Amino acid sequence: MSDPAGRHILVTGASSGIGRATALLLAERGARVSLIARRAAALAAVRGAIEGESFAAPADVGDPAALLAAIDAAEAALGPIDGLFANAGTGGAFAPFADYDDATFEEVLRINLLAPFRAMKRVLPGMIARRRGAILVTGSLASVRGMAHNPGYVATKHGLLGLARAAALEAAPHGVRVNCIIPGFIETEMLANLGPDAHDAMRARTPQGRTGTAAELAEVAAFLLSDAASHVTGQSWAVDGGILDTLTL
Repeated sequence: MSDPAGRHILVTGASSGIGRATALLLAERGARVSLIARRAAALAAVRGAIEGESFAAPADVGDPAALLAAIDAAEAALGPIDGLFANAGTGGAFAPFADYDDATFEEVLRINLLAPFRAMKRVLPGMIARRRGAILVTGSLASVRGMAHNPGYVATKHGLLGLARAAALEAAPHGVRVNCIIPGFIETEMLANLGPDAHDAMRARTPQGRTGTAAELAEVAAFLLSDAASHVTGQSWAVDGGILDTLTL
């Protein structure tokens, strides 16, 4: 793959799971990595595992002022942003549609859709001016499939894929790419919290017969953020063990 050495890549949701694995992989391959996440101690631990240039800013991406301040600080520390991995997200809550709480819906909207929009809006002009850049957002199986009892999550993940496609079309003539990665059942803290019965059900629904790892997804994310994917934009790229287009969830 094309070496990201020297590129400044910002990762949100970098304190655990997919964000952590991707940040560490990018740093291992020579990128200068900025990390944003809410949990300061976990974020510091990730930064401590990086040997090269890095920057960390504890921030709640759902807070517009905090998010934009963190991005400003990252650029002040490591220079213009060449790549953005807008990965931070929340699962919301499970409830019948009529009982789904308005406040929960609004929180999921802030974190899963408005935060990526604001981050993309902040970094895109600079990328376009430099005629170079890559943006990747973390979608979900719920970006392309309906799921019962979680309208906030499904709506925002559908919207996130649309956001990536809209930005990709606008940015393509300027040498900037935007894609959406679609994790399947990936071993993260969120998945672990669902318990062993849920794991068994997920493995049974996956053609490969197993859940994926954050490291496996990080490899694809790093590829999509690299020049090796120079002709890939406006795409949804599933890392799901064969679930999409083969099984009904």
